[in-house]
Amino acid sequence: MQEKIIRKNHNIILENRKSLSISGITDVDSFDEREICLFTELGELTIRGRELHIDSMSVESGDMTITGDIWSLVYGDKERRGPVSALGRLFR
Repeated sequence: MQEKIIRKNHNIILENRKSLSISGITDVDSFDEREICLFTELGELTIRGRELHIDSMSVESGDMTITGDIWSLVYGDKERRGPVSALGRLFR
């Protein structure tokens, strides 16, 4: 029996470097007010800035909104590495 892997779209909308909407999130690795590390359908994504705050997060849809002073968005490896975080287990 074959399992179907359903991939969701991954989109990012950055408004005035103050508000960020992300879809296609599969896991959240870590977060604090200066850095949020997460995994998307297209790989690892690190968001850096100041006074970062996760305003909303949907486990079912994989959507997240972040506010704060956003300085950078950096993609990393497409493959997941390391153990899954406790918060990340919520996205499964």
